[in-house]
Amino acid sequence: MSIGERRPGVTGGDDEAARLDAVLPEIDWSVAPVGATFSRFRAPSGELAVVALGDPRDPRVVLVPGATGSKEDFYLLAPILVAAGYYVQSYDLAGQYESAGAGPVRPGRYTYDLLVADLVAFLRDGAPAHVLGYSFAGILAELALVDHPELFRTLTLLTSPPEPGQAFRGVRVIGWLSWFLNGRQGAGLMIWGIVTNKNKVGPARLAFVRSRFALTRRSSVDDIVGLMKRVPDVRARVAGSGLPVLVATGDHDLWPTRLHAANATALGARLAVYRTGHSPCETAPNQLARDMIALFRESESR
Repeated sequence: MSIGERRPGVTGGDDEAARLDAVLPEIDWSVAPVGATFSRFRAPSGELAVVALGDPRDPRVVLVPGATGSKEDFYLLAPILVAAGYYVQSYDLAGQYESAGAGPVRPGRYTYDLLVADLVAFLRDGAPAHVLGYSFAGILAELALVDHPELFRTLTLLTSPPEPGQAFRGVRVIGWLSWFLNGRQGAGLMIWGIVTNKNKVGPARLAFVRSRFALTRRSSVDDIVGLMKRVPDVRARVAGSGLPVLVATGDHDLWPTRLHAANATALGARLAVYRTGHSPCETAPNQLARDMIALFRESESR
């Protein structure tokens, strides 16, 4: 950030939700919340691993994890949404963790068309949903929304790449390096940062994220990083949909807050900024849930 440049401040960081987030306990991320149910969904790419929590008769929320992530990333967030009266589902992306068997017919690649088709099929298998796309999955959610707005009630973009095109160019400190790396090299750098705990997560979280790589298909990560170097610009179409949108990020995210703020403006979205990094669903779930529920209520009041 240059001298004199203004950064949007943290929003709602001094309420009960923030106080609850400040005392979050360490959890075993391999243990599901009480009441969670697991299933397999037959998607265009193959079988996807799904977890659900809450009453299926309640309004539906679909939480989509990003590259190298999984449905377990929402184990703190989902119960808060359920307690507020929502039915929450999440699934592992094709090629990722327990959906590692899903993907293109070899030697095909993981493409936007393949991954968006999975999301659209999953959304069609139920009522219109409040959708959250985490990091890379935010791109998938935007692409699904512009062609199938009837499947969405709201959209939340959680630390999603804030710029179209070569999305890594704006990453703090090392963004310039992304111009010189192909998808596989960029994926290798991403995986190295995770397993060596550059995010400084707790020991239980670190053990879990390392364990996922035993299943996650490396080619899916390589392809996804390549896709993130070619992000379509559909912001005007998202804004034109009239759907309530929330851009949520940490003030120490991979991308500077000013880029997320500019993205929110382009999308006609609300902006929420928390005192955390790239993973508010893990480190600020109460604040994220607070802002998501406010978005849901806006949609439901229309």
